[in-house]
Order: sequence, then C-alpha cells, then structure tokens
Amino acid sequence: MKNYVLLFILSVSFFAQAQDTLFGAPDELTPKINDDKTVTFTLRAPKADSVQVTGAFLPFTKVKSPMGDMDKEGIANMTKGENGVWSYTTSVLPSDLYKYHFIVDGLRVADPTNSFGLRDVSAITNFFIVPGDRADLYMVQDVPHGTLASRWYDSPGLGIDRKLSIYTPPGYEDSKADYPVLYLLHGAGGDEEAWLNLGRTVQILDNLIAQGKAKPMLVVMPNGNVDQDAAPGAGSRGYYMPTFFTAETMNGKYEANFMDVVKFVESNYRVKAKQASRAIAGLSMGGYHTMHISRFYPGTFDYVGLFSAAINPRIDQSGVGVYDDLDGTLKTQMDKGYKLYYMAIGETDFLYKTNEEFRARLDKIGMPYEYVENGDGHIWRNWRIYLSEFVPRLFQE
Repeated sequence: MKNYVLLFILSVSFFAQAQDTLFGAPDELTPKINDDKTVTFTLRAPKADSVQVTGAFLPFTKVKSPMGDMDKEGIANMTKGENGVWSYTTSVLPSDLYKYHFIVDGLRVADPTNSFGLRDVSAITNFFIVPGDRADLYMVQDVPHGTLASRWYDSPGLGIDRKLSIYTPPGYEDSKADYPVLYLLHGAGGDEEAWLNLGRTVQILDNLIAQGKAKPMLVVMPNGNVDQDAAPGAGSRGYYMPTFFTAETMNGKYEANFMDVVKFVESNYRVKAKQASRAIAGLSMGGYHTMHISRFYPGTFDYVGLFSAAINPRIDQSGVGVYDDLDGTLKTQMDKGYKLYYMAIGETDFLYKTNEEFRARLDKIGMPYEYVENGDGHIWRNWRIYLSEFVPRLFQE
C-alpha cells in the first residue's frame, strides 16, 4: 500500500511540474523588438539589488588578454519597476543577430522567457534578430531549402573517425548534376557546429541561392580540433567542458591531413573534383588553417577566404613541414594560380597588425589578393558579413 501512495505522490508532483512548465510559461517572448527597431529587455527579479544586460548592441570596451586587446561587450544597467520587473530599452539597432545575457547581482543569468539560445565555446547565450537589410539573410525565409547532415569520415592521418556538418543545396537529392564545394572552417573554441549556429550558414546559403546571388554549392564544415572527433557532447568523449584551445591546436597536423576531408566528400557526394570548383575559407583559427592548407596544397583551391585570420605559425608537429618556407610556398600557390584570395578583418580586431604584416608579405612577393576592412573587432557579426559577401563571389565561371 505504501508503494502505491508513494507512486501517487510522485505522479501528482510530476503532473504539477509539467503543468507549471506548460501553463506557467510567459505569454510573450522577450526581448521585445519594437516597431522603431529599439529593443526592450525585461526580467522579473523582485529580490535583486542590481540587474544588468550585456550584448553586442552596446558599445564595446577593450580588455587585456594573453592574445592582446580584446573587445568586450558593453553592459547597461536595467531599471526596477512595478512587481520587481527590471527593464532596459536600447537605442535604434541596425538589422543584425545579437547575443545577450543578464547579470543579476553579479551572476550571469540566461533570459528565462527566451527559449532560444546559442553555445559559444562553453557559454550559452540567448539571442534575437532585428529584421530587415542584412539580417534577413540570417532568418529562415519562404524559399527552397537545402539539407543539413552530420557525417562521420575516416581520417587515416589523424587515426580516428571524425565528424563534420555538410550542407547540400536545394534540389541536390533530385538532381544528377555535380556541384562545387566550399570548405568552411571554424575558429578556436568552435567545432563542426559553430558556423551553423553562430554563423547562420544554412540560412545565408538558402537565401543567397534563392535570390540568384550565389551558385548552388555544398558547404562542408569539419571539426578543426585535432584531439576531438566531434563537438563536446556529440562524440566519443561524451560530455565535458568545452575549452577555447584544445590539445594540439594549430600545430600543423590538421592542415597536413585536411585532404582526408576532401577525399571523403569527393567519394560520397556528387561534386566537381577540380580546383575551379573548390573553395576554402575560415575565421580566426580557421583562417589560419585556410592560409596554410591552401599554400601546402597549391593548385587545389581556386577560392581562398581569410576572415580575421590568425597568421603566425606555431610549433610544427606535422612531421611533414607544413609551416616550412612560407614565402616559397606562397609563391608556388601564386604560380599555380587561383581566382580569388580574399582577406577581411575589423579595424579594431586584435589580429589587425598581424594581418597587416601578412598583407605586406604578399605585396612583397607580388601575390594578388582582395582586402576588406570594416568596423568592430573579433566577433561573429563580422564573420557573418564576410561569409555573406564571399559566397556570391564563388564559382562564377
């Protein structure tokens, strides 16, 4: 009898919690995007002494780090109103995707009334999109959609099966055509999920293709961390704290074995296996990988994109001299030819000086490139812009 009573109590408790989840949720998603494109944040915290909101919609400040001066998102104080509801309204915001979180009495807090979040390294943040202009590319529109798949491939060079994300364009499954490929590489702290979640790659490709601004293409987003087979929680190591720099980061092994990715794609998908139909691009660490992969395998990629790229090589542990003779291999890459070598960076990026020095190196050897410089620093806002501008340049034969 006691067991039945206990079961009844647990059942009632579970049902009460379920009802609270189902019926206790707020009626309106926050933050509220106003008609004038200001945004109002609210948080009910009646016992809090201080509530703040932080995000890229506020002016950045500079903070010191081992890598140099980094941009830190601004912080705004919220005002306490009736029923313990704190609020803050921004100035008019440009169309974009914005991450944010609250700080309650010094403690980082997610927005309990916003169901949508993103993982950036180990931090989960909420986000919202101010529509119009550029951000319309980042939203799901009523257009034909491509297919996103997670695939495992064998990397003999790294000695493990590894995971990648791959986008195939609308109509791929019903077509017999062969397609070009963009290999898109993430930065430090990222993985095969970063360009999907933070970069909005699928939405950008769907919308650009639908507008006729980009050729239908595959986009391959591999994991660039040598010691991972997949993103934390998605691979054989199970659940663990993501870190900014993993073991064997940027030591040449990834670049030396990158053709394992290319071979998998060209063996399993209908693609054009030639230089004119291959592009490679990446942000930060992914830009570093892109620069070294493209010069270590000259004549392989016709389109190269360096987005806020880390440049200076580290200790080479590849065993094949991936970082040897930088000028000589760049000259070989130039001699074998390519159609576009694209570099982009924000004017306040902590990697600005090293990119400036790398451009001087390219100028000295006469290597052609296109250069884009805009505002802001080392942030996803810029990398979504660079991807949106780079993709329409590809495969325009």
